[in-house]
Amino acid sequence: MDRALADEARGVLASARETIAEWIEEGVDAWSAMDAAPESLPLAADRPPAPPIPADLAGEAAWGDAPTLAAVREALGDCRRCPLCEGRQRIVFGDGNPDADLMFVGEGPGEQEDRQGLPFVGRAGELLTQMIEKGLEIPRSSVYICNIVKCRPPANRTPLPPEVNACRPFLDGQIDAVRPRVIVALGKPAASLLLGRDVAITRVRGTWQQYRGIPLMPTLHPAYVLRQYTPENRRSVWEDLKKALARARGEG
Repeated sequence: MDRALADEARGVLASARETIAEWIEEGVDAWSAMDAAPESLPLAADRPPAPPIPADLAGEAAWGDAPTLAAVREALGDCRRCPLCEGRQRIVFGDGNPDADLMFVGEGPGEQEDRQGLPFVGRAGELLTQMIEKGLEIPRSSVYICNIVKCRPPANRTPLPPEVNACRPFLDGQIDAVRPRVIVALGKPAASLLLGRDVAITRVRGTWQQYRGIPLMPTLHPAYVLRQYTPENRRSVWEDLKKALARARGEG
């Protein structure tokens, strides 16, 4: 086999390995076809009104129709609503600008987050901060960042449905308080929760969706990018975040 053909074969093999790794990461649902993505949603000229809280969650919404982050945090209290409280050091509520146009929603706290009580401060958080500050050229403090669960799952496993459901009203309260122009869902668990169906993040990333009337951009979680640190994955996230920022600014 000549050198050119051998190089091409190695390239094909490397690409196949990356694809299989993504399928493993996403689970068996990555083999099924996804529904066609809806057309891009128009961005309102003004900040969108706070969406209504679903009826099945309204009972938890002690903060009323126009919440503040402080009111939602107070309602959360020293939360004991699910077993995650048993292993946590700190509740990791959220961090950033309470009036942010751009809101990032991740999966759950990791070890460093659990120690510090702040979201995305470990290795994945460092990468997210670089994406925001060096890539988008905006301060991290100008966006709002939180997770779908507020306590660290054991060994950083994916949060279980009862754990997600226990935190869901408080995530909706944060969204209602911040009223972002655009939400960025970081990774499969966050995207699946907000889209209301199990999704393969590598299939839906980069396509405009919506959550309760707010434009939603699913993208890869920074931890996934660290595990699969390829030029393609870095470029994909960079393109997704550029689209999200442009939409939040009313430019796209």
